[in-house]
Amino acid sequence: MQKLAAAATVKKAVNVKAPAKAEAVTLPVKKPATAKSLPPVEEKLKKPKLVRDSFTMPEVEYAVLGQVKKACLKAGIEVKKSQLLRIGLVLLNNTDIPSLRKLINDLSPLKAGRPKKEK
Repeated sequence: MQKLAAAATVKKAVNVKAPAKAEAVTLPVKKPATAKSLPPVEEKLKKPKLVRDSFTMPEVEYAVLGQVKKACLKAGIEVKKSQLLRIGLVLLNNTDIPSLRKLINDLSPLKAGRPKKEK
């Protein structure tokens, strides 16, 4: 009896018909667009690569960033410390060499490297 049931299962499996093939769908062929019909393509602007860095400066000079930021906020200008540093770089870039030399010479020298951690 088990052989007959197994044979019937095999016959059922063999008798399963494959699904009918889908008819081929023909799509309308589009004509190639001419230069006049194409809308102007805007080139994607590449985002500038951002660089993270660390630096050391005296607390008094670092506090100036906070003071300038507060003054800007009071005047209704929202600004970040990194923006202030970037503005400073633009101003330095526009400074003539003799003035830049004087500014550099007026800075107090700093010890190179990271400050020691306090316990």
